Amino acid sequence: MISKDDVVTGSCDKLFPGDAIEAFYKDTLVHRGPVTGTVREDGVFWILDTLTGARRLLDLSEFKIVRLPARYREVLVTAPRP
Repeated sequence: MISKDDVVTGSCDKLFPGDAIEAFYKDTLVHRGPVTGTVREDGVFWILDTLTGARRLLDLSEFKIVRLPARYREVLVTAPRP
């Protein structure tokens, strides 16, 4: 769910390492985590996905990218143990 504090971005120019993002595909959250790097000229960027624990390369043309407010930038990167 996108709140009024969230910023939808369509450009890697507005993403920086450490920014917390959520990626939606057809209005379904599929990835969440901090940005670790960008390739601005190609419109792609890397995140450390906190939903799966894996590093992901995301393409801005495939997802709706929401940059979360600063209070969400410190996200857990380890999954809880059973």
